[in-house]
Amino acid sequence: MMDSTTRSTSRAGTRGSAGTGGRGRAGTAAVLAVLTLAAATAGCKAQATGSAPKAPSAPPRATATDDGKPAPTPPSPAVSSPAASSPAATASPTPKPDPQGTTLMASGSEGKQVRELQARLRQIGHFDRSPTGYYGTVTVAAVQSFQGKRGLSRTGRTDTLTWQKLLGMTHEPTAAELNPPTTRTVAKPDKRCMTGRVLCISKNSRTLSWMIDGHVMSSMDVRFGSQYTPTREGTFSVYWKSRHHVSTIYHTAMPYAMFFSGGQAVHYSADFAARGYNGASHGCVNVRDEGKIASLFAQVKTGDKVVVHG
Repeated sequence: MMDSTTRSTSRAGTRGSAGTGGRGRAGTAAVLAVLTLAAATAGCKAQATGSAPKAPSAPPRATATDDGKPAPTPPSPAVSSPAASSPAATASPTPKPDPQGTTLMASGSEGKQVRELQARLRQIGHFDRSPTGYYGTVTVAAVQSFQGKRGLSRTGRTDTLTWQKLLGMTHEPTAAELNPPTTRTVAKPDKRCMTGRVLCISKNSRTLSWMIDGHVMSSMDVRFGSQYTPTREGTFSVYWKSRHHVSTIYHTAMPYAMFFSGGQAVHYSADFAARGYNGASHGCVNVRDEGKIASLFAQVKTGDKVVVHG
């Protein structure tokens, strides 16, 4: 049995240990408070209790634009173009200008300027028919012919240089040159056509000219019989006129007929008007302009001369 002295001593030791422990904990708390204050004034962020300290971040890397200027924002992939992002992309070379200048007219063009072009080419022998106002294969060939004669590139297109040269060699077309009465140039009259009242018909130019004492009163396109039914050549005279004639052999209409050799006559042909030179007559002289043949029919008299020549 422990005596009272021993129990007293034991309790006193226990209280002393407890007091010492209390003072120790207080001291520890004071130290932590001092360290926390020091960290805050140093600019560091305090770590949460029980968490591991974070590794210090790496210093920023220097870049190629680190010269006081802001680095350019990289282009967005959604808006960048292959040419801009590809280091191999290069600017396309600038095309060389055409030495003959800008093209003014070419195949497929149409209008007043094309008609003027054709009339001017006809003046110097490069276009052998009436102006149409349409730039087709015949006009292309005519332009090429002109360009070749003048030492230009035979492109067949009417460029500024070709046009200027053509203007310098021709005169401004007259109304008759822009809208001539016949598709082809009217042939020089046969000498038999130079006196009196004559229907002067040329197979070569495929034209008919109504002449009085050597003067051309009117001209028109005509076509002739085929090789199997040729139109006779020579000097004849109108022996019969029939306004609404119908062929008794072929049963076709022959309006404004003026007979000059057997069953052959000068008359209007609806087939010629529709098909042009793709067809032929049975020996008659066909006229395709009904207005012109109507006027001619009113002027020609029975007995007037008819000359059909090559």
